[in-house]
Amino acid sequence: MKKFFIPIAFFMSISAFGQITWNQTYQQYFNQYKDIAIEQMQRYNIPASITLAQGVFESGAGRSELAVKGNNHFGIKCNGWNGRKTYHDDDEDNECFRAYDSAYESYEDHSKFLVNSPRYRQLFSLKKTDYKGWAKGLKAAGYATNPQYAHKLIEIIQLYKLYQYDDAKHYDKFMIEHTKDQPVNGQDLHVIKAFNKNYYIIVRQGDTFKSLAKEVGISYRKLAKYNERDKRDELENGEIIWLKKKQKKAPKDYKGYRHYVRQGESMYTIAQKYGIRLKSLYKLNKLGDDYQIKVGDPIRLR
Repeated sequence: MKKFFIPIAFFMSISAFGQITWNQTYQQYFNQYKDIAIEQMQRYNIPASITLAQGVFESGAGRSELAVKGNNHFGIKCNGWNGRKTYHDDDEDNECFRAYDSAYESYEDHSKFLVNSPRYRQLFSLKKTDYKGWAKGLKAAGYATNPQYAHKLIEIIQLYKLYQYDDAKHYDKFMIEHTKDQPVNGQDLHVIKAFNKNYYIIVRQGDTFKSLAKEVGISYRKLAKYNERDKRDELENGEIIWLKKKQKKAPKDYKGYRHYVRQGESMYTIAQKYGIRLKSLYKLNKLGDDYQIKVGDPIRLR
């Protein structure tokens, strides 16, 4: 029977009464990997909610030793595996687990594992929206030894409303490509956020254009150019870095809206905040490049 490693980090999100409680780390995990789960669902007919719940459960939201060292988000062992390997104490000491070059490869292998295993064949007769049937079917077929496995998956899906992704028709290709390029490393990846038809991350202490470029799979020269900076510039903790060329104006929701300049702001920081090209922001406000903004100035965003 195939057994799985259940990460200690999982229990950090359980209350004293055994109920799963909302956890920001889990939500960040779902934001990061939901598009892969949707893509896998469309290709292999596995509910995205089930894939996400299993991934977060087995990997401790991507922070387990297996996930960090080998990008293994589903605790799949080496049985029949010819690829890279990592070792971890589980049911026995120093057991062999599959290792991948990216989280995407782990998700792909998980899908193929379910599709190609006869024991899970009957699950594919269920509707993609039947996450309860899938959760119970996985446990009944021996996916995990935890007696509460199905119950916990269902709890996670309901608490985080993961069932909303089981009806999804589209997914974000940029997020998938980014995940394919993520290297194996021992640190937490930056959370990628979306705004104004673009993507951004928040700088942490010690980040550089080179270190961010390595993580997101974008040339550091391009990254600097997208943010209208020199590639040698030092980055400050908390600032925004955009991952694609910025737009010429803010989203439609900002029609008629004015940003009133606050202490310490510049035209550049305002442009970064809203994902607007600096030159375009000056043009929108009919200002010359040498204009010195003042606290309280109304800045048009589109």
